[in-house]
Amino acid sequence: MSTVEIGEGFSGSGADAAHINTLLGHRDGPVGTALATALATPTPGHTPFLCVYEPGVPCEPPTLFVNKATIAGDHHGELTWGAAQAGVAEGVAAFAAERFSASDLRKYAVIVAVWVNPLAQNASAVYRNNREATLTALRQGGQSLADADVPATVARWRSGQPAHNPYFDPR
Repeated sequence: MSTVEIGEGFSGSGADAAHINTLLGHRDGPVGTALATALATPTPGHTPFLCVYEPGVPCEPPTLFVNKATIAGDHHGELTWGAAQAGVAEGVAAFAAERFSASDLRKYAVIVAVWVNPLAQNASAVYRNNREATLTALRQGGQSLADADVPATVARWRSGQPAHNPYFDPR
């Protein structure tokens, strides 16, 4: 494994969509240091916390959940700390089951930056989209650029395809 695997995942549409960024690395490396630092330095509206699969059962590898959107009320908080956290936990567990042995889990740490739109409403969709986006991001981070002759962004740029995302499309 490289020192740090960086991934991105997007799933769903509208206000219930999920956008995830992940860092996966060794606990005794830069990801472990970043996890400990972020956990110890919350800021107003952004309180990183250790993600749990269920109360009393922390994710393995340890996973720091960082909300990208400032909590905008009780419902948004419940979706972030409830449905989104459960989706992230499922995505991490699915990835861990694919990739790691039980002894390997103790070597790694994960940081997940999570976007939950303050206008989101459907807890089931938020859960499902965060699960899928987390799994996608972790899988993407594990793909080696050595497997491709040209990184995807350079290939798209060379072909004339403009950069776009779910919030902006210049085409």
